[in-house]
Amino acid sequence: MTESAKEARGRRGHREVGYGEGREALLNAAVRVVARGGLRKLTYRAVAEEAGVTHGLVVHHFGSRDALIEEALGYVVRQSLSSSLLEPGTGRPEDFAAGVSAMVETGPDLQAFQYELLLEARRRPDLLPQVRDLYDAYFDASARELSRMLPNEPSPALARLVFAALDGLVLHQLTLGDAANTAAALDELRSLLGRLATAEEEKPD
Repeated sequence: MTESAKEARGRRGHREVGYGEGREALLNAAVRVVARGGLRKLTYRAVAEEAGVTHGLVVHHFGSRDALIEEALGYVVRQSLSSSLLEPGTGRPEDFAAGVSAMVETGPDLQAFQYELLLEARRRPDLLPQVRDLYDAYFDASARELSRMLPNEPSPALARLVFAALDGLVLHQLTLGDAANTAAALDELRSLLGRLATAEEEKPD
């Protein structure tokens, strides 16, 4: 590309982004577009405008809208699992989901993206496999940490129940904005899990 072409691109408000940096920037842009306007607002042009890049760069990285949705979802799940400490790996109830409230505070768009996808799946059954994959990732992480925490292997139903409580707290904080209530509820959940672990240890064989 000539210098004059680069300058012209800059005057149009676009910028060149490296492959690794650009991909993550585009995923973040897609998340913001969906969080603000719902999944139906997700277009190549909307993402390009949000990221400040050319429309063609979005096409180059993802190839299709479905691929963009799938990669954005995977990105969001990885970020949420990491920041929430849903699976800290310690097996200590006091460490479980210790980052949930801060996760909502610092990354509300990441959470809104997931709920928007969930709601859209009611209207578009073709999205259900992606939504199931989303929740399976969270259920599995919950189950693994509960298995570290409890003397007996937790049932799949218990893992779903525990994550459903966390999911509800995230949704409530996202919409109502009361981090203190989230923290208090999380403390109560950890206390219940601690008592369950103790009761299982003391149960006679």
